[in-house]
Amino acid sequence: MQDLRECDVLVVGGGPAGSTIAALLAQKGRHVVVLEKDRFPRFHIGESLLPLNLPIFERLGVADEVERIGVYKPGAEVISDEHAQATTFRFDHNPYLSVGHSYHVRRADFDKLLLDNSRRLGATVLEGTRVTEVELGAEGRPRVTAVTPVGAPSLWFPRFLVDASGRDTLLLRRLRLKRVDKRNNTAAVFGHFRNVPRRNGSAEGMITMHLFQHGWFWMIPLPDDVMSVGMVGTRSFFRTRTGDLDSFFARAIAASPSVAERMTNAEPISSLVATANYSYDSRRCAGDGYILIGDAAAFIDPLFSSGVMMAMSSADFAADVVHAWLDNRKLGERLMRDYERNVRRGLNSLSWLIYRINTPVLRDIFMASFDLFNTRNGLLAILAGDFYERPRLVSPLRRLQLAYGCLYLLSKLGARLRTSGLAWQPRRHGVN
Repeated sequence: MQDLRECDVLVVGGGPAGSTIAALLAQKGRHVVVLEKDRFPRFHIGESLLPLNLPIFERLGVADEVERIGVYKPGAEVISDEHAQATTFRFDHNPYLSVGHSYHVRRADFDKLLLDNSRRLGATVLEGTRVTEVELGAEGRPRVTAVTPVGAPSLWFPRFLVDASGRDTLLLRRLRLKRVDKRNNTAAVFGHFRNVPRRNGSAEGMITMHLFQHGWFWMIPLPDDVMSVGMVGTRSFFRTRTGDLDSFFARAIAASPSVAERMTNAEPISSLVATANYSYDSRRCAGDGYILIGDAAAFIDPLFSSGVMMAMSSADFAADVVHAWLDNRKLGERLMRDYERNVRRGLNSLSWLIYRINTPVLRDIFMASFDLFNTRNGLLAILAGDFYERPRLVSPLRRLQLAYGCLYLLSKLGARLRTSGLAWQPRRHGVN
């Protein structure tokens, strides 16, 4: 026999996006139910949080708990063997940032903390419950079918549906809204290791990004002297794989001297995991009685672990939309349009960086000894989570784009001059 239930808001997915919006709406007095297919804790990647996550932790009331389970993160370090140098970015030295640090976390612990917090604030959380069908009614009253842990079907009739299903993309698939971004198809392989040295002193908790020819490595210090080490590479690079995953990863490490040095005595404590980063977004992120948040709305390459920030910030924006919509449909629809613009703005800012991360010009900006147009701080602000700012002539993103454009033109001009010089020299000496 089916169990029929009603609620104000049904949230599909209990990851950082789903647990955040559930907690915020419960704080506003809404009857919220979260359906999560897994049982927490469960493993997940994306372990380095961004500074602008911290104000959201404060609103959720979990700031102290995140500090307790995390490793203090003062900034980021970028190392390039090609440039034979390293560049350090400290959050507390950046005039564009109001928050001077963040944390690295084990996602299993972090995600469970957020989900348990939504329970504490009044949301009903049902783990081990998988959504199998969704019907969007003509008048905005969704009908959702789920299967409980014992295999029994249950029907839900929420006033509003939040899709926080992550890369399962529940509504994107059903509504055929998914757009695959073929310009940004990378892949990643990662694992956890011991005996990987950390930086000294105040730089101990920094995330390190090692640039190599076909992509980049991350090194993230985690609790208990564990180091998360991963490699993001182009699809063409991954197609060169001929052996098993371990030998492929070892070959990539060997090709990057700075990574190889730190991994000399590394001991794996878990099997390597590979995943394809098929970037995508949605043609629309909200409609009559539903909204998409986090990876359920869009997914892009996890540059500096921006995914958790995008998940929680989109949930934060969406909570105001849903709360308004439940009382005032017209106001809710207007806020939905604002939500769409915010999501697009954040995606566009990060995508601009990600599409260029392997280009010589952007890598030169990372590693340059001088800071043209104050781009270092602007770049760091974006990577710290400030990717929703409206583009203005003097905004960090615009300055970065201006610097990139100038350096790109100079590189093209230099290449032409070198070509012209090589062509001119033989004629100068009378050589045919």
